[in-house]
Amino acid sequence: MTDPAPTRTLVIEREMPHPPEKIWRALTEGQLIEEWLLKNDFQPVVGHRFSFRREPVGNWNGVIVCEVLVVELNSRLSYSWGAMGMETVVAWTLTPTEGGTRLRMEQSGFGPDREANYKGAKYGWKNFIDKLEHVVGGMV
Repeated sequence: MTDPAPTRTLVIEREMPHPPEKIWRALTEGQLIEEWLLKNDFQPVVGHRFSFRREPVGNWNGVIVCEVLVVELNSRLSYSWGAMGMETVVAWTLTPTEGGTRLRMEQSGFGPDREANYKGAKYGWKNFIDKLEHVVGGMV
């Protein structure tokens, strides 16, 4: 038996001048998620199966199939992320800081044959997190 091929993990960290509770709402409330990420039927309940949806592009039907893996109120959220035959895991960690919150997003499971997916995710998540920060900044 051979060892599985090593996988890569994309990590993006950002300091935000908002309390974890406010960022948590944007990560877990469906309407807010839609404002910065994609249409969804997300519920912050471990085991909940949901999808993110957008207009189909090229060979992709526009659907990302997910399942909630971890929910720790105001601190950790994780879900599987399946699209175009690739399975990864997205994990969010919120750490309170003196000036607000350090947000850490990890997407793990990019195989050695998925370099284009890794690069696309790196570009995409940077833009999504910019939008997330904008949405959180506009919340009451």
